[in-house]
Amino acid sequence: MTTTQDWIDGARPRTLWTAVSPVAVGSASAAALGSFRPLLALLALTVGLALQIASNYANDYADGVRGTDLNRVGPSRLVASGRARPSAVKRAAYLASGVGVLAGIGLSAVSGQWWLLAVGALAIPAAWAYTATPNPYGYRGWGEAVVWIFFGPVAVLGTMVTQAGTITWWAVVASASVGLYAVALLMVNNIRDVEGDALAGKRTLAVRLGERRTRQLFALVVLAPVAGAVLVGFAVPWALLATLATLPSAVVALTVWLGASGVALKPIFFGIGGIGMGYGTLLAIGIALG
Repeated sequence: MTTTQDWIDGARPRTLWTAVSPVAVGSASAAALGSFRPLLALLALTVGLALQIASNYANDYADGVRGTDLNRVGPSRLVASGRARPSAVKRAAYLASGVGVLAGIGLSAVSGQWWLLAVGALAIPAAWAYTATPNPYGYRGWGEAVVWIFFGPVAVLGTMVTQAGTITWWAVVASASVGLYAVALLMVNNIRDVEGDALAGKRTLAVRLGERRTRQLFALVVLAPVAGAVLVGFAVPWALLATLATLPSAVVALTVWLGASGVALKPIFFGIGGIGMGYGTLLAIGIALG
């Protein structure tokens, strides 16, 4: 029998900061222009969390029925471990998607930005198409690019425009920076599972590039947001608070570059989560103060 804790674990709560950070930064960007609207921020957060959870369940379901998760090094999944039936996990993904759709309609209606429904019409299929389609883009090495787009510019700037009705150049830079930490989280998983993914025919970016080049790219992805905070700081000086993530980012980048693998990447996964959430929080606070 699947327990409540199993469903919580299946939602992968340690990854949900990737939905929280962009909404925080987008709302702070609106606040810097005197346009913060709490209800719209809450609706945007609901959309982000619901679609992230839907994607996690859909990924669990799809990889489980394909047998991809049988060789994984990381935590066991609901379907692959037998803790939940595939049909139940699929329904959970549908339910989370439905919550995201309703929140998205509410966000568009309250803000008057009806064009956002078109963005949602792309975001929901993207959440499913990562692994839960006959030709998943996550198996073709496009996962990192799509994650950056939706957890960076789309989430941050979409949140900002619903509240402020406009965007700024420094918000664009901030959105790109926030999205990179979400990419880094996915890259850690793909570096950790590279051997199992290759055996299962899952051609992730790590499989396609090879470990050495993927580790080098990971270091760049982790350190680039610090430079992004400096750029934002030219317009909003308090945004420089986010550069406090420099040292931990450098430690994580160096550790992966030097070859940490398998279970040794577990603390890196947690570290990226802490750094990414901390960076987003400090950047949001700095921008709001500015």
